[in-house]
Amino acid sequence: MKTTNYRLESELERLGPLGQEQWFKGYLKEVLESDRPYYAKADYIALSFMELENKIDYLTQEIQTLTTLKRRLQEAKSKGLEIAAALMREYGIEKLEGVAVSSLTITPPKEKLKEKLHIKAPDKVMELGYVTFSVDEKAVQQALSHPELATELLPYVEVERTVEEVPAKVRINKKRTLPTSIEEPTELLPPRAA
Repeated sequence: MKTTNYRLESELERLGPLGQEQWFKGYLKEVLESDRPYYAKADYIALSFMELENKIDYLTQEIQTLTTLKRRLQEAKSKGLEIAAALMREYGIEKLEGVAVSSLTITPPKEKLKEKLHIKAPDKVMELGYVTFSVDEKAVQQALSHPELATELLPYVEVERTVEEVPAKVRINKKRTLPTSIEEPTELLPPRAA
């Protein structure tokens, strides 16, 4: 289990839209210009990014777990309130006074009206004007990739192409098999004096 939080990793976490770019760039330059071996630099940079990726994956998994737990707890609460109300009614209790809470009361049962529409004669309903039409853009894009279909569509559509620049990024190439004894790298640079 990793217990060290690399400084580069911390700098990455602080990197955001409001600016720590120059600070991060400066620190990354220090790492690249340090007198450490190239492989130590590569490991340090890659492991910092990989640890950030691990945190993101962990948070994604935790969010899914918490969402499932929240749903289960909401269902349990709802069911528990129904059971408590039924039991209180069985004992003839309409209201229970409390010290920490004002009181427990039973809400009357309600009926909720749900409507589901089934159209028996769609053509007749459409003739009355209840209809919407929209172009299936996904199908049009697929058709434009076929020359015979594109020729019939091109007079009626316009394709606007824009070029979006994607900045260069470092790609981390992970080893297929990890060595059995891996030495965890330490901080490359000593902490800066404040």
